[in-house]
Amino acid sequence: MLADRFDRATPPVAPTSPGLVVDAQGRGTFAVAAPRAGSVDLCIRRGTTEHRQRLRHFDGGLRWDHVSGMTPGTRYGLRVDGPWDPAAGLFCTARKLLLDPWARGVSHSSALLSSFFPFEVDAMLDRIGDQPVRSEEDSGDSAVWSVVVSDAFDWQDDLRPMVDWDSTVLYELHVKGFTQLHPELPPQQRGTYAGLGHPAVTGYLRSLGVTSVELLPIHASMDEPHLTRLGLTNYWGYSSMSFFAPDPSLATAAAQRDGAQAVLDEVKTMVRNLHAAGFEVILDVVYNHTAEGGADGPALSLRGLDNLEYYWTDHGRFFDVTGTGGTLDPRSRHVMDLILASLRYWVQEVHVDGFRFDLAATLGRDDHGFSPDHPLLRAIITDPVLRGVKLIAEPWDVGTGGWQTGSFPAPFTEWNDAFRDDVRTFWLADRAVRERTGEQATGGVRDLATRLAGSSDLLTGQDPPELPAGRSLRSPWASINYVTAHDGFTLRDLTVYETKRNHANGEDNRDGTCDNRSYHHGHEGELVPGTAHAERIEQSRRRTARSVLATLLLASGTPMLTAGDERGRTQRGNNNAYCQDNEISWVDWRRTRRADQLRETVTRLLRLRGEHPQLRAPHFLRPADPNALDAGQVAWFGADGQELEHEDWMDPSQHLLAMLRPAVPARDGSEHLLVILSAEAEDVRVQLPGAPWPQGSARLLLDTALESPEDLAHGPLVARALTVAPGSVVVLGITPAGAGGAPEPLS
Repeated sequence: MLADRFDRATPPVAPTSPGLVVDAQGRGTFAVAAPRAGSVDLCIRRGTTEHRQRLRHFDGGLRWDHVSGMTPGTRYGLRVDGPWDPAAGLFCTARKLLLDPWARGVSHSSALLSSFFPFEVDAMLDRIGDQPVRSEEDSGDSAVWSVVVSDAFDWQDDLRPMVDWDSTVLYELHVKGFTQLHPELPPQQRGTYAGLGHPAVTGYLRSLGVTSVELLPIHASMDEPHLTRLGLTNYWGYSSMSFFAPDPSLATAAAQRDGAQAVLDEVKTMVRNLHAAGFEVILDVVYNHTAEGGADGPALSLRGLDNLEYYWTDHGRFFDVTGTGGTLDPRSRHVMDLILASLRYWVQEVHVDGFRFDLAATLGRDDHGFSPDHPLLRAIITDPVLRGVKLIAEPWDVGTGGWQTGSFPAPFTEWNDAFRDDVRTFWLADRAVRERTGEQATGGVRDLATRLAGSSDLLTGQDPPELPAGRSLRSPWASINYVTAHDGFTLRDLTVYETKRNHANGEDNRDGTCDNRSYHHGHEGELVPGTAHAERIEQSRRRTARSVLATLLLASGTPMLTAGDERGRTQRGNNNAYCQDNEISWVDWRRTRRADQLRETVTRLLRLRGEHPQLRAPHFLRPADPNALDAGQVAWFGADGQELEHEDWMDPSQHLLAMLRPAVPARDGSEHLLVILSAEAEDVRVQLPGAPWPQGSARLLLDTALESPEDLAHGPLVARALTVAPGSVVVLGITPAGAGGAPEPLS
């Protein structure tokens, strides 16, 4: 019993949600959701001794009790006694020490050990026998323990950058992979949270021009059995064992030695430093499955607590739409509570600015398939704590009906795989077909134009029919445009390989997609430099990379770059490097002229995007009216300077597209943009659009045929035509006749 301020005994009050809630002296309540458990013991580790306290109360599926002595640094775990019936999906065994699903810290990173499995396994972690036999091996001495941490932290007047969607440029990176080889970092900070927040790193990001870093998962994770057998690790981290605790393996060695509080404080310091440098922090979160996997996985936390409550099963059999063997059940209120509490925690206590939801279609599944009105999705978008943070969905999973691009409710934004595929097809796959067969591929320019204009074909499908014509509940910003990401070829590898090379992953090259839509430009793999033939191929590869980047960064929507693409990073043809914690995955920071030139191109493109508001229009584009131009319009032209007609759009041999984006009306120094994209194999003479389209003076802003934007010849074009090199993008600025001021030169 507790006592109130009049020293009268007060009855215990049931907690309203799971987790540990204590005062500064470590007194309070602890609760965990385990409806089917026979009993739950809270186990507290002091030195080498484990003290057990039975959770005596049961309310609404929660096992709970009053606790004391739970001060920061205290290690604790859970033991559950109850039904053991694997065929029915029940795996209770008190021999396994389990993580508190709501724990804010974990004791250490660990390899996957045999003692973590609820049933007997052999040395290769394979289950012994046809029927699971309950393991009698106690895991207390080997387990990862939950750790009490304090929320106190010196945020130093931290302010969220609050970058508007129209200005957002995402940069996807891995904490270790981005910093492991950085030469300007102190050795002890390489590969760590501290390294990512270091001025050498934030200075690089600022000079590049991105606004928001999207971190691959940093939740505490554990490797899958098949990787452990192969001697590999889940480098990407899409194998969470906790949704609250940060992964200790990404902290400095000093923080790991000092414990969970130091690890958490290092993460908060990273966020504070990134904010101070002006960057948003977006976390990639994995709420569709856990490190416990499927039927043959370990019991680290949820499985041992109440497998049927947390995982989606059908008569004890695991329902798998994630490709991992198991799926968290978004229909369960306890799973919903866990996910929502995790999101709120990272926003309120760690100050992150948004989330990218891995396999988000799973979170919207019910008994009938995906629903944009799923209670979990609705809870996320209406939660007052989460209001205003960035929400990014990976809008698919691997189950039936799993492709849901365009189906998520606002304000979710979505990874646009159609943008990825159509841009790759235009610049790479179609060119590969034409080179090998001489035949025209089926792409043409129609799909590319749709992606450049913001993908309204995908994003307006949820609009109610009574909306006025031309209006949508969503904007082009809801399309997260990307060409590469952590999975798949890097940008460099898209131009070098047409066949994946994943042998290092230990699966005989069976893993990873075969739908790469890449083009090796006449030679598979890297070339030995020094010959004229090799240099011609390399020049073509570099030009294609620049043109792909230009397409990405000049399109309507929210662009996402993948770390290292701006430097020509290669994974040597591995398009599924999830288990490669080595130089295959780490960013190579060695300075080369070619890497510097590509980075300069990205910086110039981002400056162009920032200085021309029409590239960031808030609405889906309308057909341009030459007599009343505004920044929400677009017009399309061919090489002859004439608007494209229906037959042009349907012509598979059309490989050149000119896009006119009018200037913001009545803005001094504004200029129209004409973006010319040519995937032709030869030079093309392109006429600028004639009257009644803008006839002001034109200047060359970008030409991807040049190795560096510094090679650009400044000054106005004399003629109303120019030659566009094969496989290149040209950007012209056209000053409206009679405009009030000339545009400032791009520095």
